Amino acid sequence: MDSFEINKVIGGLLGTVFVVFSVGLVSDALFASPSPEKPGFVIEATEEPAGGAAGGEAAGPKPVAELLPAASADKGAAIFKKCEACHSGEKGGPNKVGPDLWDIVDRPVAEHEGFSYSAGMKEFSKGGSEKWTYDNLYHFLLSPKAFVKGTAMGFAGLKKDEDRADLLAYLRTLSDSPKPLPEAAAAPAADASKPAEGAAPAETKPAEEKPAAPAEGEKPAEPAPAPAQ
Repeated sequence: MDSFEINKVIGGLLGTVFVVFSVGLVSDALFASPSPEKPGFVIEATEEPAGGAAGGEAAGPKPVAELLPAASADKGAAIFKKCEACHSGEKGGPNKVGPDLWDIVDRPVAEHEGFSYSAGMKEFSKGGSEKWTYDNLYHFLLSPKAFVKGTAMGFAGLKKDEDRADLLAYLRTLSDSPKPLPEAAAAPAADASKPAEGAAPAETKPAEEKPAAPAEGEKPAEPAPAPAQ
């Protein structure tokens, strides 16, 4: 390659660099957006403290025993349609992605015949001693992976307490002998030593004073004669 060709190549490179540099300067001038001297307003994002409302703890789910008496099995049947993609509910029904749920209430955990359970569910079952009580099902349906570590169930959970209670009311019907509902915890008995709210405290009578017994060998004092009338 002679010197003329080399000069052409160098000139082409320099021209390209010049064009690119010029385009950069022009675009900066056209699309420049100078910052205002004084911002109009500032948006501050406040982080909610862990545990729900400020200064308080997150409220847990309502006790299932309080919800089940008013729960609707008909509403639960509609909710169960979400479960039918992975579970059957009929007696002697097939196992799908999950086991058949006939007679699930009070059934030993991870003990349904013919289904291969995850290691996390087997560990939770404690060798079959743990059962699917109403309370266990209620909390499992809230967040399966949080309640049973390592479970293969991919369901996100039902966040409304009432929806879970309705579903349990329906699952209870999938049995030849539906299990009795759990009893709600009794309210603490009132302290008999404390007056009822709004009631005035009972008045106490002063103890009656008895005359002192005479000392040994001393004659009792004679009563004073009544004044003449």
